[in-house]
Amino acid sequence: MLDKPSAKVESIGAFQKLPMVMPSVDIFHSALRKAKRVLPTKGIANIAKRERNRGAKQLDALMKELAVPLRVYIENFPKRMHLHPYERSLIELTLGEGNYEDVLKKVDALRKKVVSVGKEHASLCAKSSSKKEAEEQLAEGLDKLQEIFKYEGKVVDDLLCIAKTLRAMPVVDLEMPTLCLVGAPNVGKSTLVRVLSTGKPEVCNYPFTTRGILMGHITINFQHFQVTDTPGLLKRCDEDRNNLEKLTLAVLSHLPTAVLYVHDLSGDCGISPSDQFMIYKEVRERFDNHLWLDIVSKCDLSQESPVVFVTEDEEADHVELAKYRKIGPKGAIHVSVKSSLGLDELTNKVHELLMAQMGRIRSKKFQDNIEVA
Repeated sequence: MLDKPSAKVESIGAFQKLPMVMPSVDIFHSALRKAKRVLPTKGIANIAKRERNRGAKQLDALMKELAVPLRVYIENFPKRMHLHPYERSLIELTLGEGNYEDVLKKVDALRKKVVSVGKEHASLCAKSSSKKEAEEQLAEGLDKLQEIFKYEGKVVDDLLCIAKTLRAMPVVDLEMPTLCLVGAPNVGKSTLVRVLSTGKPEVCNYPFTTRGILMGHITINFQHFQVTDTPGLLKRCDEDRNNLEKLTLAVLSHLPTAVLYVHDLSGDCGISPSDQFMIYKEVRERFDNHLWLDIVSKCDLSQESPVVFVTEDEEADHVELAKYRKIGPKGAIHVSVKSSLGLDELTNKVHELLMAQMGRIRSKKFQDNIEVA
């Protein structure tokens, strides 16, 4: 189960600061060109000594030119424990549990192997007894390092793919209040994002799904706010949830969002009111510290008698569920995008909610500054 929202607001945006990773083949050929330009130390008259010196210096240079960028990658890709919890969740959803750390470990193992082999062959070259042996040791050392990068350099290309993927993630502004629309699938969240947004919403793409997530903006009294839909939640335990559902829970767990929870009692969404009720109760209880507003959508499709799916027990003795089927949660706003019913009230309530969320964020930032001081 995902944790409750973190008490401490940490910085976010580490993915956009990742170093540029070169393809492994480019790293090797660039290093080889630079190494071959290395000349022997001046003033060595003996041909064998001069060749030993040249070979050892070129192998040492190649080793360093290969190892240095690998060390830079390892040092500048942040440890997962140092990331914002939301970014840690995105890494897990995108790459799988432990894969990020595994690739970095393999890159470091490659670096250590390059250093070890490079030093070994540079030493052998420096101990050569003749010009011919020095040339042979140099050629053998170059071939060995090339072979290592050819067969084990794939981890660098894996790291390159990881960097591209993470860098393309949507950026979240922790100091900008965000209205997060939550609910079961197909209840009308995306439509409401378009209605509430001041301009045309953007489509935010996550690598673990082909479905884009709508992110819009609201301007109130010259202040800017974010509004986003989230993938729909189904009635099931966390272990059975797919990555889209886990993204929704990660947003609620780790970002300072206000919640606009959307209910569809018309039967149009395909999720029974009783299932929506169970999902709602779980989410409401888990994230009870969020600012919250409930709405019932698609009221133009509502019928006089509550919708009951064939899989539901209409006679079930549950007073709260019976009320939910008729009017939704207590205090919910009933809206219809088609007829514009309730949209003015919804807009006003959303504005109040976002201003309250802004107050929370500023208060938290003030408290954090006092603690730092």
